[in-house]
Amino acid sequence: MSSLFRDDPQAGSQLPVRSLELQQPRLDAGQLRGLAIGGAIVLGLLIWLFWHFFARQFRIAIHHQADWGHTLVIPLIAGYFVYLNRHRLLATGFKTTWVGLIPMVLGTAWYVFCWLGPITLRHHNLQGAGLSLTLFGIVLLFFGFRATAYLLFPLLYLCVFGQGISDRLMNYVTFPLQDITARGSFVFLKLIDLDIVRRGNILTIYDDGVAKPLNVSEACSGMRMLVAFLALGVAMAYTGFKHFWQRVTLVMMGVPIAIFVNILRVSTLALLSLVDSNFTAGDFHTFIGLLWLVPALLIYLGLIWILRHLIIEEEPSDGGPQLAAAAPSNVPMRSES
Repeated sequence: MSSLFRDDPQAGSQLPVRSLELQQPRLDAGQLRGLAIGGAIVLGLLIWLFWHFFARQFRIAIHHQADWGHTLVIPLIAGYFVYLNRHRLLATGFKTTWVGLIPMVLGTAWYVFCWLGPITLRHHNLQGAGLSLTLFGIVLLFFGFRATAYLLFPLLYLCVFGQGISDRLMNYVTFPLQDITARGSFVFLKLIDLDIVRRGNILTIYDDGVAKPLNVSEACSGMRMLVAFLALGVAMAYTGFKHFWQRVTLVMMGVPIAIFVNILRVSTLALLSLVDSNFTAGDFHTFIGLLWLVPALLIYLGLIWILRHLIIEEEPSDGGPQLAAAAPSNVPMRSES
């Protein structure tokens, strides 16, 4: 029957289509129903247990939107990564792996210990580490090792970029970036022939003999822009490129692009301070930072275009004519009924 067989041009015979379809395991309705009910119960328990962390992270994202507002979008992006691998997940199948209880219990215990333990351990990111370990254990418990291999990257992306970084950890990188931004802005303003002096992280512009200082504070270091760019770069690299070197290049280039755009942002604020010193503070200061995200994104898109056009991939030929010519001529034609 023509509907039950598929021609194999290399073997010269027909293979049953149904046998090919059965090679991939499928989940029946009962398994999907049980998975959905179990997932809903675990999700409810997870929200109840880690409510303190989720509420705090939500407040951070809302009250500091310019810095951590992107964390509200990270779960959606991670979910899209899972959606891209849906066919592989369904083909792999899910299997309960009781080993997942170990990281789940350890992560929960660590979170509770950081929450109720000594004050030095009541740290947002330390609690986030406990939540991350718990999520890994839940995924491993319900889906098994093979499916977890496809879910590991979305899970890491969610845990790394889905939470705000505390000032205690940020300071290790903030101070060097603060110095780089002050030096870069000083050079740029010097190039456009401004009378400017730099003392540490304070830029002083002299306008008709009047000194107008601009302090490149920690908030102007560009660290939070750098984190957002890394999150964007990882997402674009994962979805837009197939070659490893392209992905690594795109992610690494997010660092100099973020620093360069931040230097231009601080230089813009310095120029606006010549008109009105109030432009360097308040909502207008935040607006300038958001405005510079547009050219930064365009630069990033331009880099993606360059990386895609550095190599030209040839489309693989199906070899149809060659296989037809190589087939023996004395094989009788098979009529379909």
